[in-house]
Amino acid sequence: MTYHFSATIQTPFEEAVEQTKAVLKQHGFGVLTTIDVQTTLKDKLGVDFRPYRILGACNPQMAYKALQAEDKIGTMLPCNVILQDHGNGMVEISAVDPVASMKSIENPALGEVAQKVRDQLKAVITDIAATTTA
Repeated sequence: MTYHFSATIQTPFEEAVEQTKAVLKQHGFGVLTTIDVQTTLKDKLGVDFRPYRILGACNPQMAYKALQAEDKIGTMLPCNVILQDHGNGMVEISAVDPVASMKSIENPALGEVAQKVRDQLKAVITDIAATTTA
């Protein structure tokens, strides 16, 4: 089992970030955090790195259900969606597979929530890929 879903699109990086945020919103997710890895690595280590953004996405209804099922599940929230620039206008978008990440937790109620979030995140990646193909 893989731990993520990915698609590669051909579009400028910043446009891909905005498109991803918009599609996440269409599927009920808000973006709680944005980490600019490229800038962070430059500032902290003085190294150059490709454009790489981590979006912390959260569907409030699903997060609430998960927290009701497992009070420490917040250690695995929010769901990360990453974008990385592979050059020549190619951007890879990947989302965590919550079923894979929560596999070690033996809680059937949490598994149901993880499956629903998995389906939603897969739909996000599919929708982005369908609008802009590589």
